[in-house]
Amino acid sequence: MRSTNLPLPKYHQIYLVLREQLQEGRFDAGLPGELTLMQQFSVARVTVRRALELLQCEGMISREPGRGTRRVQPQVDAQSSSARDGQVSRAQLTGLLENLVSMGLQTSVKVLDVETVAASPAVAAALLIGVGDTVQKAVRVRSTQEGPLSHITTYVPGDIARQFGKRELAQKPILVLLEESGVKVGRASQTISAKLADAVVAKHLDIAVGSALLAVRRLIYDDQERPVQWLHGLYRPDRYEYQMQLSRVGSIDAKVWVSKELSAQFH
Repeated sequence: MRSTNLPLPKYHQIYLVLREQLQEGRFDAGLPGELTLMQQFSVARVTVRRALELLQCEGMISREPGRGTRRVQPQVDAQSSSARDGQVSRAQLTGLLENLVSMGLQTSVKVLDVETVAASPAVAAALLIGVGDTVQKAVRVRSTQEGPLSHITTYVPGDIARQFGKRELAQKPILVLLEESGVKVGRASQTISAKLADAVVAKHLDIAVGSALLAVRRLIYDDQERPVQWLHGLYRPDRYEYQMQLSRVGSIDAKVWVSKELSAQFH
């Protein structure tokens, strides 16, 4: 593992990466074996075992002789999950939608994968569809002249995604494709947080495993308030940033900050 400039021991970096992957619902068939994890993170067995012990103590995995390491299924209420995703850090992005299209036109894109899949509980809750309903899952990497910028995964309801596929996604921003499919894009809500790069994302973004990334989850609605796209974006913070202008409104004893404009800058 190359240096990540993070003041964390290696076992804790591995623990954080695996925890994020578990929270995303990966490893339904079981976690990779210790040898595989040792090779993936370039560490000794004792380091891997310490990371797994932390996950086991949190109740996220179970380890049984002869059965390997398995993910413990969390008990999540889909309705409350949907409400939480819609309420936390919601931002109106009317002014940003055009900016996102502009960014798409000014960067190059590599489509890694496009497939039709059954909606997981998390995807179904976000898009307000049934678990198991058909959605298009697309994975892309955007780059500037400086190199890779972002790793993007999008989910679009199957009835909308019939209008475009891998070829179209390689040629046009997905917001443009949605509009061309008859969708009238209305607004978006999003959350912005941080995430550590796993081995797959690190390779595509040309960074070290465990490097810090900007993590964006953006839900696009049409003008009838139907969710039409759920995006998971991982951005290199050295090449991408958000700029927000704020203004104070309200009476002198109850002033609040309100966003006036939100834009995305990349380099």
